[in-house]
Amino acid sequence: MSSVSITGKKWLNKKFDSNYVKYLKENYILDEITARLLSIRKIDKKNVETFLKPSIKNLIPNPLVIKDMSKSINRIICSILKNEKIGIFGDYDVDGASSTALLGNYFKEIKKPFHIYIPDRKKEGYGPSIESFKKLIDLKVKIIITVDCGTMSFDAINFARKKKIDVIVVDHHQSELKLPAAHSIVNPNRFDDESNLNYLCAAGVCFMLLVSLNTELRKTNWFKKNNIVEPKLLDFLDLVSLGTICDVVPLIGLNRALVRQGLKVISKKKNLGLKTLIDICKIENKPSTYHLGYVLGPRINAGGRVGKCSHGANLLLNNDPKDSFRIASELDQFNQERKTIEKKLLNIVLNKIDTSLDDPIIVLEGYEWHEGIIGIIASRIKDRFNKPTIIISITNDIGKASARSIVGFDIGSAILSAVQNEILIKGGGHKMAGGFSINVNKIKIFKQFIIKKYESLFKGEKKRDLIYYDSQISPSAVNLDFFTQVDKLSPFGSGNPEPKFLLEDVKILNSKIVGEKHIKSVIGSKDGSIIKSISFNSIETDLGQFLLNKKGKNFNTIGKLSLNEWKGEKNVEFIIDDISVINNH
Repeated sequence: MSSVSITGKKWLNKKFDSNYVKYLKENYILDEITARLLSIRKIDKKNVETFLKPSIKNLIPNPLVIKDMSKSINRIICSILKNEKIGIFGDYDVDGASSTALLGNYFKEIKKPFHIYIPDRKKEGYGPSIESFKKLIDLKVKIIITVDCGTMSFDAINFARKKKIDVIVVDHHQSELKLPAAHSIVNPNRFDDESNLNYLCAAGVCFMLLVSLNTELRKTNWFKKNNIVEPKLLDFLDLVSLGTICDVVPLIGLNRALVRQGLKVISKKKNLGLKTLIDICKIENKPSTYHLGYVLGPRINAGGRVGKCSHGANLLLNNDPKDSFRIASELDQFNQERKTIEKKLLNIVLNKIDTSLDDPIIVLEGYEWHEGIIGIIASRIKDRFNKPTIIISITNDIGKASARSIVGFDIGSAILSAVQNEILIKGGGHKMAGGFSINVNKIKIFKQFIIKKYESLFKGEKKRDLIYYDSQISPSAVNLDFFTQVDKLSPFGSGNPEPKFLLEDVKILNSKIVGEKHIKSVIGSKDGSIIKSISFNSIETDLGQFLLNKKGKNFNTIGKLSLNEWKGEKNVEFIIDDISVINNH
């Protein structure tokens, strides 16, 4: 019996330590598979308890371990005592919108005046500029807090300083050795920070800032003296989990607790804007990391991509039902527009890609490609070919680029290195994503530079053509009990991927197209098990064609488990990632 994967990938079983599995089963009352999954994830013995039961109380350090936190809190308290108007300058993506809303909602609860500013992606680009800071200063703000940006904003921060406006940077993007002349820079990814919290997204860093601020205000009896109800910070975790999932930072350490608790807050629908968006998206189940990353996140992002950049933050800050509905509806419409533009651009890019497929990094450029969409295109290409991907849109001899990476290649550091080598005009990012500006005549040099960086790291090793799965299971294991066992390891995401399982010798009983691009199938096995399955975005792929046209043909499949809740009923589905056809000779 031989088999060939439909996507052309080789399947490999992940390794585990059988002695460690035995230890886990004996000490934590875990079943074989869950213990194996923990072993595969190399969870240290001392961290097993907090991994399985991540609680904020047990995992949150003193926020003051982050460099400049104390300095920032003192300045914000000074601003609060003087009743100064605070400016919040945020990025236009989900993490930026969540971070802006986090601070804004907090200041709203403690009755302090603030203005938000989200730049226009096309007209202003990423991060603060002199012009955008001037607009905030004209609104009479006395202090500016930048969220999810600012670490590389030298000119804008110098301008604010000359105008005697203190800037507090709250960010998570990587820094150079030289830092801007801000009042303070709270960023666990700055070169001299020793907090070990560099896995937090901006919303996570903002939450730490609010924990510290709240503590100081409580210590000085400020809430009682001013007859203000102290905000319940745990109620803000819906926004923290949203930013964490959508910015694809690793779900390790404190992030696991923030997301797990945040999902509980989201299900209570305390944030009106988020509740309205959930209703518009017709999410009937309990919201999951899937809903955050693939349903809500893209809509909040859509404002920054094809619509009004401030819509995401304004929705998450909104207390007016009518206004929330209008903004959420417009974001839903922007998302539809985004899908149309994305489909057209993806086809254009795929037609250009052949010549780049031999390179370890895909770098593609084109004229006037939609700047709000190139990040998604980079992500789609990266997922399809399992290679770091950089898409550059050229206008008037300047290229603006979005980059997405694979595990093991730090794209943010590579971009910073290219800035330092004067190949790029400006740029930055983190391990998995980044962006930059480049003169057209430097694109070829940059391509050689980034490929050389990659090759020096991986020494010619090819990272594509492999799918790793965690364990083989029998088809009868696709049930609620087994799902519940595996779910002990959730939340899943970057740094803690959903386990993949191998099912052997099954066949299609029937298949149908759902939505525009997905295929639902019913799978049968020799032991009589019937499994409901789905294959996402597969209608135009070989995988999709097999599912639609090979009824009764035996195959092996790799995929993930998914819980489908509908009107109180719970069903476990199998999400198909790949298939290998069984050829009997």
